[in-house]
Amino acid sequence: MLIKRWISLSVIGIVMVAMGFVIVIAEKIPENKTIAGLIIILGIMIMVYAVKRIFKTLVTALVPQSYDSLLVDKVYEKHVLVRGPKIVVIGGGTGLSTLLTGLKTRTSNITAIVTVADDGGSSGRLRKEFDVLPPGDIRNCLVALSDSEDILGPLFQFRFEEGKELEGHNFGNLFITALSKITGDFNRAIRESSKVLNIRGSVFPATLDKVQLIAERQDGRRITGESRIREESGSPIVRMYITPEDCEASSEALEAIKKADVIVLGPGSLYTSVMPNLLISGIKDTITGARGIKIYVCNIMTEYGETDDYSVSEHAKAVIKHTAGRFMDYCVCNTRKIPERLSEKYKIKKQFPVKTTARDEEWFSDEKILLIKADIASMEEFVRHDPRKLSDVIMNIYNAAKHGG
Repeated sequence: MLIKRWISLSVIGIVMVAMGFVIVIAEKIPENKTIAGLIIILGIMIMVYAVKRIFKTLVTALVPQSYDSLLVDKVYEKHVLVRGPKIVVIGGGTGLSTLLTGLKTRTSNITAIVTVADDGGSSGRLRKEFDVLPPGDIRNCLVALSDSEDILGPLFQFRFEEGKELEGHNFGNLFITALSKITGDFNRAIRESSKVLNIRGSVFPATLDKVQLIAERQDGRRITGESRIREESGSPIVRMYITPEDCEASSEALEAIKKADVIVLGPGSLYTSVMPNLLISGIKDTITGARGIKIYVCNIMTEYGETDDYSVSEHAKAVIKHTAGRFMDYCVCNTRKIPERLSEKYKIKKQFPVKTTARDEEWFSDEKILLIKADIASMEEFVRHDPRKLSDVIMNIYNAAKHGG
C-alpha cells in the first residue's frame, strides 16, 4: 500500500516542527528565530501532505476503482449542485427521463412528477395483476437520476426475455411492485428505491389514485386507456379526460410545484405523457398559481394517432386548451434538420418533424409566450432530445429570467 513512506514523512514533519519550537525558545538571535519559524511552517506543510497521502492511500485501497471521481463528484454535488435552481419536470415516458439525465448535472434540486396513467406493457400487466400503480415511467426517472456508477442502474432496467410469467417485465418494475406490496405504500416504495439507486433529486407520482385516460376523437368516439388511445387512431383528438375526475394530486408534487424556480412540461407524448398530469385539477391549479418560470418543451417528431400534422403552436394550443390561466412563459422547439436516413425510418411509422412556421411565431407573439428555437436534438439511431443541449437551454432561460433578461 506504500503507506510506510507517508508515515515516515509525517514523522519527519513532526520532528521539524518540534526542532523549530526548541530553537525559537532557546535561541536569542532574531535571525535564527526566523529560520526556526520557516522550519516550523515547512514541517507543518510536510505533515499535512503526508496525512493527506495516508488518507488517500487507505481509501484507494478500499475503493480503488472510483476514489478520485467519487470525491470530485461529492464535492461538486455538495458545493455546486445543491445551490442550483429548484426545477420541477412534469411528464412521463422516454422524454422525461432523457431530460432528467441532463438536468442532474446542473442541479440536485430536481423533482420529477410522473404520470401513472400507463396501462400497457410490463406496467399494465403489473397494474392489472397486483392492483398497483404502474411503475414503468417512475422506474425510468429513478434510473435517470441515479448517482450510482455500479450495476444497479442496468439491473433496474434489465428486461426478462424468457419465462412464461417474467417475459417482458423489467426487474425495476418488479422491485417497486414488491416494495409497494411489502410496505403497503407506493410512495414509500419509491423512496426506498431512491435510496437503493442513490438518486439526485426526488420522484413523485402525479396522483396515488388509479386513473385512466379517455380521449374524445373528432368522429365522436371516446377511447378509454392510454395504450388503446395510442393504437386506435383514424380521427384527430379533440379533448382529453381523466377518470376519476376528482382524483387527488400527491401532496409532495403540489409542494414541489409551489417552491419551484422552474416548471418544465415535457418533453414526451403530448396526450399520453404530459397531458395526464395536467388533467389532475390540483396540479393544474397549482401550476397556474406558481411563481416559477413555466417552460413547455415541444416534441421533435409528430406521433401517429396523437399529433398528426401538428406544428409547434398546435402542441402549445392543446396544452392551453386543457388548462387555464398563464400556463407557459416559454416554448422550446428543435431547429436541427432530421437527416434523410432517419426521416425515411420515421415515415414508415407515419411520424414527421414538428414544423415551425411564420404563423406559429406570430401566434406565440400574440400570446406573449417566448418561442425558443434551438438545436436540442440527438440523431444517432433514433431522433431524441439531447440531454445536455436541452438542459443547457433550460438553464439559460432560468439565468436570463433571473437577471432580468
